[in-house]
Amino acid sequence: MKTLLNSYFTDLFLFLKSTDFSKAILIGFGVTIPVLAGIYTGNLEIGLAIAFGAFWCSPSDVSGRFRNKVVGILLATAMIMVVTFMAGYFVRETWWLLLVLGFLTFCISYISIYGFRASLISFSGLLALVLSFAHDAKVLLNYEYTLLVGLGGIWYLLLVTIREKINPKGALEEALNNTYELSADFLDIRRRILTNLGKQDVLQRELLEVQTQLTEQHETLREILLVSRKSSGQSQYLNERLLILVALVDILESAVAHPVNYSKMEKLAERYPGLVEQFGELIGGMSLQLHDIARAGNSVKKLPSHSHLTELSNKLKVEIESCQADFESFLTFKNLLEYLEKQLEKINRIKWVLGNPGSEEIEMVDRKLLKKFKVNREYDPRDLLRNLNFRSAIFKHSLRLAVTMMVGYGVGWYYDFQNPYWILLTIIVIMRPNYGLTKKRFKERIVGTLIGGALAVGVVFLVRDVYVYAVLGIGSLVLAFSMLQRNYRTAAVFITLSVIFIYAIIRPDVLTVIQYRLLDTLIGAGLSLVSVLFLWPAWGFLEIKDSILGSVKANRSFLEQIAEYYRQKGAVPPALRLARKEAFLQSSQLNTAYQQMAQEPESKQLYLDEIYKLVVLNHSFLTALASLSTYFQTRPTTKASEFFDKAIAHIDENMRLLICALEDEEFECPEPEVKSQDFKIPGTSEAMTELDALGVSIQPQNEQEYQEAHLVMEQLRWLHTLSNQMMKLTSMIDFQREF
Repeated sequence: MKTLLNSYFTDLFLFLKSTDFSKAILIGFGVTIPVLAGIYTGNLEIGLAIAFGAFWCSPSDVSGRFRNKVVGILLATAMIMVVTFMAGYFVRETWWLLLVLGFLTFCISYISIYGFRASLISFSGLLALVLSFAHDAKVLLNYEYTLLVGLGGIWYLLLVTIREKINPKGALEEALNNTYELSADFLDIRRRILTNLGKQDVLQRELLEVQTQLTEQHETLREILLVSRKSSGQSQYLNERLLILVALVDILESAVAHPVNYSKMEKLAERYPGLVEQFGELIGGMSLQLHDIARAGNSVKKLPSHSHLTELSNKLKVEIESCQADFESFLTFKNLLEYLEKQLEKINRIKWVLGNPGSEEIEMVDRKLLKKFKVNREYDPRDLLRNLNFRSAIFKHSLRLAVTMMVGYGVGWYYDFQNPYWILLTIIVIMRPNYGLTKKRFKERIVGTLIGGALAVGVVFLVRDVYVYAVLGIGSLVLAFSMLQRNYRTAAVFITLSVIFIYAIIRPDVLTVIQYRLLDTLIGAGLSLVSVLFLWPAWGFLEIKDSILGSVKANRSFLEQIAEYYRQKGAVPPALRLARKEAFLQSSQLNTAYQQMAQEPESKQLYLDEIYKLVVLNHSFLTALASLSTYFQTRPTTKASEFFDKAIAHIDENMRLLICALEDEEFECPEPEVKSQDFKIPGTSEAMTELDALGVSIQPQNEQEYQEAHLVMEQLRWLHTLSNQMMKLTSMIDFQREF
């Protein structure tokens, strides 16, 4: 019980330290202080204008480099000023307003083509557009109100800057903690797969999902660390965190390079149940170590001890030696233990680095090398024209959102709803470019609003004090923004509570407000879901081919770099590391695309089973590549054999033809304009026979060469088999098929 309570309070402490919570506090300050100042000075409208500006630009305050936050907030401020100025001349009682609303919605939403942060700036603009219907300046002139809204954006930027000065390492430490937690979850799922604790297909899907999140988190860490080094130069603190990132990336790659052979482990568990359970205990212990490191933060005293894991590892060594008579099982257990010991070494290295060993003991990381890993986003104005077509998911989403907003406001205006802009607010929050996420938000918003409405009714019946409503309204708003990224359903509960309590201060008929709030939410959510289904839908099947193509190309490049390194030996070249990084990123993006497709209606899930198998085969291909890469980098190797060169040539040709089948344009195909439905497999059996003959001809000279030859031949044969299977599956899928 004591351990459970300690864990609860530790998690609560980490949450209170998170950037989500600090952002909510900033929003609370940014909104409350101007309003209180306006009330105190008798200029409430000025206070509200500044508060609106701070609130509207706050979405751009997300994890990442500080410079990007500043630019994002400034651009969001400029966006909301333009929208607010235009909204000041809206004539509410005219059908022409619907056309203006649709046009502005499309233009604001369309800038999302430039990526995640651009989508947040877009959301700020949409928020300002929608909430402009909620407040009309009565004292201030339009340009004065617009300037004060802009001042609110600058006020919020000032608060963000102060937070950054007080806690400059906060975003980096939180990103590291999130990576520790995700790495721990990844290892724990592998433990459950190894010890058969759950359905294997479900666990494998869960593993891929966590791997996707982990790869994205590594990218966030790279961005923060590389920019920090650029702005502040080399420092012990940054070098320590870079070394930790390297260790965390290695933990993931090593895990991917050593997949759990479920069928083999299931048989071994029947013969050696105690050993398999101890292996599971060792993996679980490493997972707990990473969780404990996250909870320890920068406190050296709280770092966990690994003595019990070392003892367990030594115990396993002894027990493995006792089953040498069963050589195959002995070899499997020995290889598994060697891999786990290396993983444990990486975790211990993280703890050593966090223990502040001293600058003279921390090796410096090559800054020129690190720059190559930085992803620079290009903002080409010509992209605006390139995406003006129905092949662009963002174009279709912007058009769909514009039409839905027009319909939503038209319904609210025609039927004389109390607050028709609530319908619009629900639409911009729920509607997303793909059906799966929109459906999820639809459910969470409905449930959250119903729960929030029920709680608000209970409070209103029990309490009749406007000061209590004010405290609850502000507190609910802070909690809503704290939970927005973590749990949208809970955030929806607090958003509903904050809206109702704030209205309860200024309107006596609060129960009527609750009724309209529920009705507006239902209408907005319903319109969002129907629009995603029927207005220019962006079904996953139409988009996933590009994700498959990107991942196959990245895997092919990774294969080429591995082969070149094996031939040349020496230091690991940056090109190999970059190819590895790109292959993992593309694999994660492919998995995300498949997950979105799997959430769509069954009638739209064309070739779902075949595509799932293709995703799994592609992931297995990357796993085999990672296994070869890890082996070549950690072991002394012999000269590349003729078998190796021949096998690489066959696999590369398969990948080339696979890319050719997926490309819409010419790609040096053996036949002109080869389409996916015309794709055939050339000479598979002949190639395999040739490779088998070459493989048999290899004569290792000693045990080390035998181990190398055995591993390389098996992995190359496996890669060749996987590439053939991917070609077969691709030939079965008609990517040109229409709904």
